Amino acid sequence: MPYDAIIIGGSYAGLSAAMQLARARRSIAVIDSHTPRNRFAAASHGFFGQDGAAPRAMIAQAREKLLAYPNVHFVDGTAIHAEAVPAGFAIDLGQGDRLEAAKLVLAFGVVDELPDLPGLAGKWGKSVLHCPYCHGYEFKGQRLGVLNVMEKSVHQALMIPDWGPTTFFVHGGAMPDAETVGKLRRRDVAIEPAKVVALEGTETDLSGVRLEDGRVIELDALFTGSRTRMASGIAEQLGCAFEEGMLGPLIRTDAMKMTTVPGVYAAGDIARGMHNATFASADGVMAGTAAHQALIFEPLAA
Repeated sequence: MPYDAIIIGGSYAGLSAAMQLARARRSIAVIDSHTPRNRFAAASHGFFGQDGAAPRAMIAQAREKLLAYPNVHFVDGTAIHAEAVPAGFAIDLGQGDRLEAAKLVLAFGVVDELPDLPGLAGKWGKSVLHCPYCHGYEFKGQRLGVLNVMEKSVHQALMIPDWGPTTFFVHGGAMPDAETVGKLRRRDVAIEPAKVVALEGTETDLSGVRLEDGRVIELDALFTGSRTRMASGIAEQLGCAFEEGMLGPLIRTDAMKMTTVPGVYAAGDIARGMHNATFASADGVMAGTAAHQALIFEPLAA
């Protein structure tokens, strides 16, 4: 029997959408591959009432709350194919199962494409960071750096001094123009033109960055942007339109989080330029309530 809605993704956006539909007494399936984007971080910060909580613990708590609703069905696995069917949409899972629903909420998240530097991957989410609002306070007053990997890196470098003394690593790229250099200097940002070739320290803790000329600049944390890509090809299979965001492609949605494919909603990092847990959860709430109202009103207009 088809569900009212299938939610692809069991992290902040997906579980927030699920809660709205669950409380509306609609039958829902949540497909969860258990690979949330922030699984590399020990703690999540800035989320209402949950500051400092472990990301996995927050997700586990949300799942537990949802399991109190008998109309919620969790499916552990990966959605590998989607298509329109008479009942709405069908989703094929990696383990061979097929689910159908009238509505879809896409919340499968994005994957970070990290700079290719020795010593970086193990430090991601621990001492190599992307968001000062999420992790900056924990390194307050310490030696901080920003790695130049995209146009927005200068913007990041101008922000980070609020958390500690900052060096902007141009990383062998073009030097900023005179106006930008002036702004960096007014923010007391040191500018290092040389290319970074490796990160020093333990597997998880940064002690410095090694430059192409052999020097090592001591650091406690390094901020860097990362290009992102969709964690799933489902939106493309369905024919959803995309647009280019600050860090990578985004699924185009309207104010109610509906994609360009009627009946398909998208929430979280896949559908907005700015990323954090609070934004993802809020998007999920909107997508869930919008899907529910469509289930009510679309049949009445037919």
